Amino acid sequence: MAAVGAVLLASACSGPPEVALAPLSDDPTCTSISWPADVSTLGSVDTSPADPSVAAWGEPAIIARCGLRAPAPTADSCVVIDGVDWVVRELSDGTAAVTYGREPALEVLVPNAHGPVPLLLPAFGPAARSLPETGRRCT
Repeated sequence: MAAVGAVLLASACSGPPEVALAPLSDDPTCTSISWPADVSTLGSVDTSPADPSVAAWGEPAIIARCGLRAPAPTADSCVVIDGVDWVVRELSDGTAAVTYGREPALEVLVPNAHGPVPLLLPAFGPAARSLPETGRRCT
């Protein structure tokens, strides 16, 4: 969880947000993922490194990373939005949402300034649905 907070913290600095690449970021699904052009009314911004498995929008940046290992069953909140299951965790400076039942998984990090995460996740539905399913679902 400290690494997730570090990604959000780095996004608040000037210049492109620094994003740690996920362990499976070189998976072909992640290197060819189609990110949304905008999230809510926020346009895309460059990331450091510039890598097809990561994307960002707005300031402070909403950050998306493809290539996480699928989360194990958890007691964290799990929601279904537009047919995609997401595990949602509150962080000290925002919220993390990770696809559940897909591998590689996609993570969306949203700073507190951008409001409720469930309202932003529909923008990531097409990208999330392009990830291979593992058969796990929110219960």
